Amino acid sequence: MAQDQENFRDSIGTISAEGKRAWIFPKKPSGKLYEYRKYVSYFLLAFLFAAPFVKVNGNQFLMFNVLERRFNIFGFPFWPQDFHLFVISMIIGVIFVALFTVAFGRIFCGWMCPQTIFLEMVFRRIEFWIDGDRGAQMKLDRQAWNAEKIRKRVTKWITFFIISFLIANVFLAYLIGSDTLIRYITEGPMGHMSTLVSLTIFTGVFYFVFAWFREQVCIIACPYGRMQGVLLDNKSIVVAYDHKRGERENGRKKFRKDEDRQALGFGDCIDCFQCVNVCPTGIDIRNGTQLECVNCTACIDECDTIMEKVHLPKGLIRYASEDEIVKKEKFKFNPRLKGYTAVLFILTTVFVGMLFLRNDLEANILRLPGQLYEHKGDNIISNVYTYKLINKTTKDVDDVSFKLLSHPGKIALVRHDHFKVPAQQLAEGTLFIEIDNTALQGDKDKLKIGVYSGDELIETTTARFLAPRNYK
Repeated sequence: MAQDQENFRDSIGTISAEGKRAWIFPKKPSGKLYEYRKYVSYFLLAFLFAAPFVKVNGNQFLMFNVLERRFNIFGFPFWPQDFHLFVISMIIGVIFVALFTVAFGRIFCGWMCPQTIFLEMVFRRIEFWIDGDRGAQMKLDRQAWNAEKIRKRVTKWITFFIISFLIANVFLAYLIGSDTLIRYITEGPMGHMSTLVSLTIFTGVFYFVFAWFREQVCIIACPYGRMQGVLLDNKSIVVAYDHKRGERENGRKKFRKDEDRQALGFGDCIDCFQCVNVCPTGIDIRNGTQLECVNCTACIDECDTIMEKVHLPKGLIRYASEDEIVKKEKFKFNPRLKGYTAVLFILTTVFVGMLFLRNDLEANILRLPGQLYEHKGDNIISNVYTYKLINKTTKDVDDVSFKLLSHPGKIALVRHDHFKVPAQQLAEGTLFIEIDNTALQGDKDKLKIGVYSGDELIETTTARFLAPRNYK
């Protein structure tokens, strides 16, 4: 019997005994937690659709322009030179998710993951509206292709495609920028065929995921389900079935009116299978924590509804840890959680500090490759350099010039001694640095160079100055 009870671990709920796809027809969820999830989902959807079009100091609130290697996070622009900051921010995000997984299981998947929000709060709700609830969907799936089935299927597929197209446009705004996307739309698709092809591919991917692949993303493709198996322990709070109360000595039993189940040794679970029917991944939560469970709380709401109808206490399925169910131990902030929190705090502090210490204009001055020093009259040594100035702000930096801060000498630009660095642009060119040999300490002196906007010092940088060895 124990072996039979563990058979569910040999396969996933969306694969039949013949190895084929077992299509999931979940019951329409309802209840207190589902209402809370709707509020959270609608807020996150509004944020997702609005973020590319919100500007902070002229910068797009969120942008991930991989092609031009430009990223905006919460209005802060990140250039390739800021890649270390971008990496730290990504590590902070991973540790943040890991911390919440250790404490609360796969709560991110059920409440905040875009895949779950789009599938459960957008596409499935449209499906319930067109095809009906679980029973109606199963009946429609079995029936022949008559006028009713064709009408419903075509309506649903077209609606799914339109929504997928809208989602693809929003994601494109994150990649190329909302201003660029709006310009492409107003100019028409014929002048931007490559973008139109990319948009069509995005649309097809989203349509495939939400119309057909669905929960398989969470079960098969997403690595987070595997990661939670490493992070969870008996102290983690997850969506759990109270097997102590639900089974007792003699297991489950169908409900009978006016029967004293406790006296007969039966648990409070009446084996109604409603928790299974409402599950979007098709699992039986009574088998314990499983990879497929995304902590969506649909089974909690459904079980509470059934318990209320049969006049039994709610909470048979609830947020709880294994230790709370078995040992009646409450959740504690244990050393493992303290460790994750400490690492998260340290990384966040470092990131915030580096974010505020970085300059709005970044300068890089490098010696021209393959060029040696040059002798000039009156013991003057000259080196040639290339400079690159990156303006990370949304305003032009005017009247830019260079001055030597560490040595007496002269800096001469090839074209103009004063120039402008446009907003969010790169300015580059060539310059010469000339220093009297008597002011040099060796053959590779380190120079400190100031970048000025008018009379204001806005950035400092360093460069190596090559001179004859033992020249003096």
